[in-house]
Amino acid sequence: MNFASRQDHGIIVASGDAAGPIVVLGEPLSFWGGVDPSSGMVIDVHHPLHGASLAGAIVLMPTSRGSCSGSGVLLELALSGRNPAALVFSGPEDTLTLGAIVASEMFGRRIPVIRLSEGAFAALSSAKEATITPDGIVADGGRMRIALAAAAHEELALTAADRRMLAGGDGVAAQQAMRILVAMASQQGATELLDVTRAHVDGCIYAGPANLVFAEKMEELGARVRIPTTMNAISVDHANWRRQAVALAFGEPAARLAETYVRMGCQASFTCAPYTLPDPPGFGEPIGWSESNAVIFANSVLGARTAKHPDFLDFCIAVTGRAPLAGAFLDEGRRARRAVRVEVPESIDSSAWPLIGYLTGLASPDRIPLIKGLTNTRPTQDDLKALCAAFGTTSAAAMLHIEGITPEADSLGGSPDEVAITREDLIAGWRKLNDGSAGVDLVAIGSPHASLRECRAFAERLDGRPVTASLSVIITAGRDVIAAAQADGTLGKLRRSGVALIPDLCWCSITRPVFPEQAKVVLTNSGKYAHYGPGLSGCAVRLGTLDDCIEAAMTGTAPARLPAWLA
Repeated sequence: MNFASRQDHGIIVASGDAAGPIVVLGEPLSFWGGVDPSSGMVIDVHHPLHGASLAGAIVLMPTSRGSCSGSGVLLELALSGRNPAALVFSGPEDTLTLGAIVASEMFGRRIPVIRLSEGAFAALSSAKEATITPDGIVADGGRMRIALAAAAHEELALTAADRRMLAGGDGVAAQQAMRILVAMASQQGATELLDVTRAHVDGCIYAGPANLVFAEKMEELGARVRIPTTMNAISVDHANWRRQAVALAFGEPAARLAETYVRMGCQASFTCAPYTLPDPPGFGEPIGWSESNAVIFANSVLGARTAKHPDFLDFCIAVTGRAPLAGAFLDEGRRARRAVRVEVPESIDSSAWPLIGYLTGLASPDRIPLIKGLTNTRPTQDDLKALCAAFGTTSAAAMLHIEGITPEADSLGGSPDEVAITREDLIAGWRKLNDGSAGVDLVAIGSPHASLRECRAFAERLDGRPVTASLSVIITAGRDVIAAAQADGTLGKLRRSGVALIPDLCWCSITRPVFPEQAKVVLTNSGKYAHYGPGLSGCAVRLGTLDDCIEAAMTGTAPARLPAWLA
């Protein structure tokens, strides 16, 4: 009988009983865009376990990565009974843990979350099945046992206002939000909460009925935001979805979800790039943001401070104005733990940035990197947006530093061990994301939402020429950008060429028929969508340069090839 050694033990992050087969994910996975919320199947085509079912399984994973919306996917799975039986991690993890906390706190659906030592995690990874109880894990018919204990939490110092909310003095909704915040703070090791100046809610994307159930439950309890709160992209073009022939079964609940958050005081900003809105956060400003690309950009480029808050926790922060003092709020949680030197060729263009972000995330999947070798590249805000978004698909980190470019690279970059991304790595990465059919059915721009500068650039490159009738070209952007594009004539130029500019939704939330029914091969200049797109759309999605996208728009084809700066 294999008894784990004394140090090979585990802690209970979220309690509950479970039993089932063991599924080991050796590589982290984003549940949003990586797991089908209706079935529990892994849909991330880039993941080694693509096609595996997680429903009813004891899922072992080092940690999660990618989207903050993974918590919503887990809640959706829990309410439909297709959830993993338990989640077992070997390191800190917030997104799925928060989903399990909400499932238990608000809906009585328990999904045990366990954190094991490295030795115990490795031992359990070799087992076929397991049973989890509050006393421990028994695997392979009793041949392996791992002791479990309740997590030893630091005492959480609450203010008088915190205690009043927790006791229900500010209403039932604030009480529920504070209960979830306290549970999350405890598992993060926070010793106090802090005031934040603003929030950004990501849970307004309609991943399924669970997102709506949560929002309407909070509204029923009397929830109201107490700090300025913007909203992420939603899942429909709110004013036009009926005219776009979106199915009522999807359009109505997606619109209701957005409207519910607006009634609770959120701004109808509907953008996944809130840092482009007027009055972005300032350096050092404590904010409570969700949406992975927005969190990474705010921390890295603006120097604001926010943890990578999972969906639902973002709204709890908005309701209370408080957040756990942990992670990237602290200097220690912002220090680089790995240096990544990029051997970048001269004369790179905008297509280099999503590739660099994507590969940096793979090179630093669980820690903040300091990227070296880019000091003389002079990236634009759009370049940094593309890098941060692609990094967020392959890393769990809440930020990055770029030597000579981002504001805290000198003070918090440090001198960690260094790995290299070589020219050969860049070529291999591009070929991986660019490979596929030369024929293109859809050109997808705006993941994250396109800026006015990007809309203008696309219009200028088209130069009034019409898009070929054999494909569609769609740009997604925030309402403020589209209004500005209309005012300066850019919108008219794009429409005359046959380009659709769509507000409110983004490529990670777009559905058919707004996503063209006939599209099978998609070309995008977004590293984020090149990663998530195949699983979300069921299409082949290729990463291309802006030149490739323009060529495809004109001719319907863009053969797989290296960009000029790599050729």
